[in-house]
Amino acid sequence: MSIGYKIPLISLRFRIFISMVILIIATSLLLITISIIQYKNVAKKYNQRRIEGMEMYVKKHIDYMLSTTAYPLTDENIKLIFKDKIHEISDIQNAEIQIYSLDGKLIKSSKESFSVEEHTPTVSKFILRLVNSSIEKRFLEVKTVNGIKYRSSYSLIKNKKFKPIAILKLPNIPDDGYYEKELNSFLIRLAQVYSLMIAIAFGLAYILSSFITKPIYDFAEKLRETSLNQKNEKIPFSAKIKEINMLLLAYNRMTEELERNAIVLAQNERDLAWREMAKQVAHEIKNPLTPMRLTIQSFQRKFDPEEPNIRQKLNDFSESLIQQIDTMSSVASAFSDFASMPAQQNEVLNVVEVIELTLDIFYEDYIVFECPVKEIISKIDRTQLIRIITNLVKNATQAIPDNQETKMVLVSLKKEKNQVIITIKDNGTGINPEHIDNIFEPKFTTKNSGMGLGLGIIKNVIENYNGTITFETKFGRGTIFTVILPIINS
Repeated sequence: MSIGYKIPLISLRFRIFISMVILIIATSLLLITISIIQYKNVAKKYNQRRIEGMEMYVKKHIDYMLSTTAYPLTDENIKLIFKDKIHEISDIQNAEIQIYSLDGKLIKSSKESFSVEEHTPTVSKFILRLVNSSIEKRFLEVKTVNGIKYRSSYSLIKNKKFKPIAILKLPNIPDDGYYEKELNSFLIRLAQVYSLMIAIAFGLAYILSSFITKPIYDFAEKLRETSLNQKNEKIPFSAKIKEINMLLLAYNRMTEELERNAIVLAQNERDLAWREMAKQVAHEIKNPLTPMRLTIQSFQRKFDPEEPNIRQKLNDFSESLIQQIDTMSSVASAFSDFASMPAQQNEVLNVVEVIELTLDIFYEDYIVFECPVKEIISKIDRTQLIRIITNLVKNATQAIPDNQETKMVLVSLKKEKNQVIITIKDNGTGINPEHIDNIFEPKFTTKNSGMGLGLGIIKNVIENYNGTITFETKFGRGTIFTVILPIINS
C-alpha cells in the first residue's frame, strides 16, 4: 500500500515573490501616509498662523481705538467706539468681525444687515469658560460646513489696565486651499512614481525568486532520483548561494553514507534471511524424524514374526516411513528452489498458450480459464511463468474444503496497455485477517505441512520482472490474487 504525500500548493518562489511585492507596497503606503500627515500638519499650522496674524492685526486696531477714544470703556459705549471703524478693519482683513460682552451677548458686528432687534447670536457658556480658562485667553473653534472647513477665533479685549471688557470673535474664516491643492498634486506625482517602482519591483522580485529557488528545484529533482538500491550521482557545487552549496555538500555526504549503509544492510538482510531459513529447515526436517524414531521403536518392541497379519503391519510400517521420508524430501526441494533461484531464461512466447497448457495438468474440473484474446506476446521465462500459475492455482484449490458443494477457481487473463494482468479467483475459505500481513513471508504457512515458501518464491520472481502481486480476500468467501507483469518486447 503506497502512501500519498500532498505537495504544498504555495511554492517557495511564489512566497518570496509575494513577500517582496507586499514589502514594496507596504513601504509605499507608509511613505504616502507619512506625506499626507505631514502636509496636513503643515496646512493646519499655516491656517492657525494666518488666523493668529489676522487676530493680532485686528486687536492692534482695537487697542488703538480704545486708547484714543473719548468714550468711557463700557458695554454701552462699545457700539459708539466701533461705529464705523469696525467696517474699515473688516474690509482690510476681508473677514467678519464680531464683538461680544463678557456674558456672551452680541454688541457690535461688521455685517451691514445686522440688527440688534432681530434674533441675535450669543457665545455659549462652554466657549466662554474655555476662553477664560486658557493661558492665552483665546479659543479656536473648527467646524466643517458642506465639506468646507471653517475656523472661528475667540479672544478677550482688554483696557489699558488689562481688564477684560469684551470678547472679539472672528467667525467662519475658511481654510486656505493652497496646501490641499499642493497635497493632491503631490499625491498624483507620488502615485505615478510608485506605480513605476512597483512594476520594476515585480520584475526584480520574479527574477530574484527564480534565482533563489532554481537550485532548490534542481536539488529536489535529484532527491526524487535518490534511492537506496542504486548508485546515486553527486551534485556539483554550481550554485552561487552559500547556503545552497552547504545543502549540496550535505546531500553528497548523504549519498556516500547511503551507499555504505546499503551494502551493510544488504549483507545483514542476507545473513538474517539465511539464519531464519536454516532454523525453519531444521525445524521442518526434525518434525518427521521424531515420529519415524517412535515408529521404529514401537515396531521393535511389538514385532512378532509368527503373528498372522505381520505382512500387513510391515506394509503399514513401510508406508509410514516412506511418507515421512517424502515430507523431508519436499522440504529439501523447496529450500533448494528458494536458495538457488535459476537465472532468467527469457524467450518470446504466447502468454495465453503457456497458461492454458499449465492449467491442463490440473485434474479439477471446476478450474475455468477466461481470456478475451488468443495471443499476448511477451519476452519472459517460461518456467517461471508456469511456476507462478501453478503455485497460485494449487493454493486456490487447496483453499476450498473437500466437503464444499460448489467449487470454483477462475483464472482470468487480459492485456491493458503494456501490461499483462492475471487474476486467480476462488470461492474457498479465504484468508484469516490475522494472517494477511504475513502471507508473503517465506517462512509463513497456514497448511499442516510444508515450509510456506511458495508465495515468497513467486513474489520474488514477479518483482524481478518489475511486476506486482496483490490480493483481496473475504474470510469464509474466497480470495482473488492479481498479478501484473509488464510486456517486454525486447
